[in-house]
Amino acid sequence: MASKTLSSEIEKMIRHLCLTDFPCGNGSWRKSKDSGDGPETESADELLDLLKCPCSPWGQVDDSWSPQVSTLRELAVLTPERLRKNFIHNHFTTLRIVDKGVSVIDDGLLKFSKLEELVLSANLVTEIAVDRLPITLKVLELRANRLSSLSGLSSCRLPQLQYLSLGSNPIGLHEDVSHINGGKWPQLVCLDLSDCCFEDQQALVKALGTLSRLKTLVLEGNPFTLAPAYPGLTVDTLTQLAYLDGSEISPEERHHFRGLATMSDLKVDVALTTVSVGRMRGIPDPMMKVDGSELPFVTYKYFISYEFPNHRTPDNLDLACESVSDTKSTEQDDSTNTGLQSNRNHERSDSGVVYSTETCMSRHNTSKLMWSEVMDFSDSQTYTATSLRDFKTFLNCGLHLTLEEEKVASWPAACEDAPSAKSIQTVKEKKGRKGRESQDKLTSTKVKSTDKKGTAVQQLVHDAPIRRVLGSAHVPLHSLVRGERGLGVVCEFDLLHPDFEVDVAQTPQKDLEKDKNGDEEPKQRERSGKRQSVSHSKGKGSRKQYMNTPSENTMPVQRDPVTVELRVQLEKWGSASQANGLIQPHQHS
Repeated sequence: MASKTLSSEIEKMIRHLCLTDFPCGNGSWRKSKDSGDGPETESADELLDLLKCPCSPWGQVDDSWSPQVSTLRELAVLTPERLRKNFIHNHFTTLRIVDKGVSVIDDGLLKFSKLEELVLSANLVTEIAVDRLPITLKVLELRANRLSSLSGLSSCRLPQLQYLSLGSNPIGLHEDVSHINGGKWPQLVCLDLSDCCFEDQQALVKALGTLSRLKTLVLEGNPFTLAPAYPGLTVDTLTQLAYLDGSEISPEERHHFRGLATMSDLKVDVALTTVSVGRMRGIPDPMMKVDGSELPFVTYKYFISYEFPNHRTPDNLDLACESVSDTKSTEQDDSTNTGLQSNRNHERSDSGVVYSTETCMSRHNTSKLMWSEVMDFSDSQTYTATSLRDFKTFLNCGLHLTLEEEKVASWPAACEDAPSAKSIQTVKEKKGRKGRESQDKLTSTKVKSTDKKGTAVQQLVHDAPIRRVLGSAHVPLHSLVRGERGLGVVCEFDLLHPDFEVDVAQTPQKDLEKDKNGDEEPKQRERSGKRQSVSHSKGKGSRKQYMNTPSENTMPVQRDPVTVELRVQLEKWGSASQANGLIQPHQHS
């Protein structure tokens, strides 16, 4: 694809103004002293009315790219003899070339010697060559381009530049920080570096300190803004700032952060995030679809799992970032263990995003809870991210939650039905149990124990747990990148199994009336049905669904959505004393 230069795009837009066509220019349609009042001639005032009338076809011209378009067209009617090339170029003080596919800023821009404002947002500019920008520029906007370096821009001396926007560009290396120099832009008042890739907050604010007239600064969306030290460190270092990220810096805020920039051993390149999983609702009662047989005893437990970027804290890290768990788990196997999944290669998350070797994706399972209408996990985990760029990428992709069910069948150790009931297991389940054969033998050992009254308590043999994923949910977290400090949502799961919905058998109204009148016949039918289902349970494939038997009286229940409460909170220092309180205990230790 051929590159498109800026000057060629500007010249094309000037041609679209039709400055030499009717009603502009010196044409036969224009009255003059020499020509008479012919029927096909118009006076300058009449031509100007055609140009300004909104209903006129000649008045519908795109003038959004420069406010000087309308005045230039008026001059083309009133004094067309002045329209020379140099006059046209010098007439423009503002050019807004937005989303036009411009990739090269060529030296043709220097023809606009009086240009003060240049907006080139949403183009394809990759670099700015030296001496291709007019020194008269006061506003330069290069947002959402493809700038990968500031070396070219820093070489351009723009003594009158007051506003510079470089947001949404892939800049942020250490070399880019060194190119920010107040000597090149001595009059700069407003600077926009939002949504870039700067990670070193201390180095950046030190370079910004050379801009003595800087009053307004936009930094949100950079990786370092996710750290606890932001915005405190920036506010305390740049004392001349009046606005940061669109908000005015109050005297109280500046007072709270006073002294933060002078603290030694301050770690500002680490992000701390707390993920809390609360109450879950909407799970149907699994016992509504169990067999009519009394064996085996089946228990259902539910838990939520997710992946989050984490990094094990070295002993000399100044910030306290230990994992905190308030889970109410009674399981000691893997329900509350946090497994770090990292290797020598790049890390790949559930969403398919590849992270650097500095980032470990930690998979966490909440506690496993028995079914209830409201299951409160009360699970809280704190994670540490040392690669802030990877952490920003993760937040933009969002958090994926997985809802899982664990089913365990239990048999009495001395029950004669256990072998026959186990024989109905599928071949897949048998293969899965080969590796745990020794463990099952220990579990199935007949151990007699007694309760407080001395009565023998029958031991149970537990089958291997059967897990399945019931659903998943995606939680967008990009608002944390945009400056929000916390996010609290109620997530709705997308269920994967249609059989998860339960139909409840409704008792006929006539039977309910008979029960009220003392009729024992329904109860006898119920007991006989239970005995029949128990007797049939021993045969392979002959288990009878008792509670889910379809009938004309079965009515589908409108299922409520399965939801869970989730909160993701970024840790932020509210004052210098708070940051000092976190550092001092580690220094003494």
